[in-house]
Amino acid sequence: MTKDQFLTRRRALLGTLAALGAAGTAGLFSLRSGGEPAPSAPGPPAAPARVPQKPSAYRLQPLTGHGAPRTAPRRLPVRTEPLLSVDTIGRTMVLTFDDGPDPRYTPDILDTLAAYDVPAMFFVCGEMVVENRGLLERMADTGHVIGNHTWSHPLLTSLGRSAIRSEMEGTCEAVEEAVGEWPRWFRAPYGAWNRAAFQLGAELGMEPLAWTVDTLDWTTPGTHTIVERVHEGAGPGVVVLSHDAGGDRSQSVQALRDYLPQLLDAGYHITVPRRHPA
Repeated sequence: MTKDQFLTRRRALLGTLAALGAAGTAGLFSLRSGGEPAPSAPGPPAAPARVPQKPSAYRLQPLTGHGAPRTAPRRLPVRTEPLLSVDTIGRTMVLTFDDGPDPRYTPDILDTLAAYDVPAMFFVCGEMVVENRGLLERMADTGHVIGNHTWSHPLLTSLGRSAIRSEMEGTCEAVEEAVGEWPRWFRAPYGAWNRAAFQLGAELGMEPLAWTVDTLDWTTPGTHTIVERVHEGAGPGVVVLSHDAGGDRSQSVQALRDYLPQLLDAGYHITVPRRHPA
């Protein structure tokens, strides 16, 4: 798939998911699956529709409530305690970048983060990983966290369970092949979660992560607007969503150069989740 095709598909799907806007409450709370099937409409029986909840309705700590995985996570032990946590004491924030890596924009983002010695999270797509393994190696070598954003960025709520697992597991394997480590975080494309995505992520040893501030940078609203959205949403424990691929991300690159030093000057500590000992 070409990058232009990727962008076209992304815009079309996001148009149908406008209700998934991510204006959320700052902070890290529990991330839970939810939403029972909607009642069937009167008339002939029909398959119940499942409407994804807004990303802002999801919060950001480990998935619980599904019991033990049906099968042991591949190469990972079954465990009940959190794999990772985010320090929310004080003025801490997390910066995340989705859809990459892209050789046109990801290097500039990595350069800016390096200039201020700041870590970030990159939720990568498997089909981008296989073309840009060197960028993943650079992420890992410089202390960034690499998360799973599926193989081809599909709308998971439209897929069956086996297809969802394939999208997740293929990306896990690509990341492991590139940097020698299985990803520990997962984010659903478009913020469209369902029960299967939560369960399969847990079975594969990953924790779900949403966001609390959406820059909407994929709409290319202008660098100033992106910076303004970050500043308006800034607060302790906030997770910022931006993109380093999937279209023209030059505004995202410049916005980071503008708002990152401003956040640091304002006393914010930019952090990433940390692993607990096994």
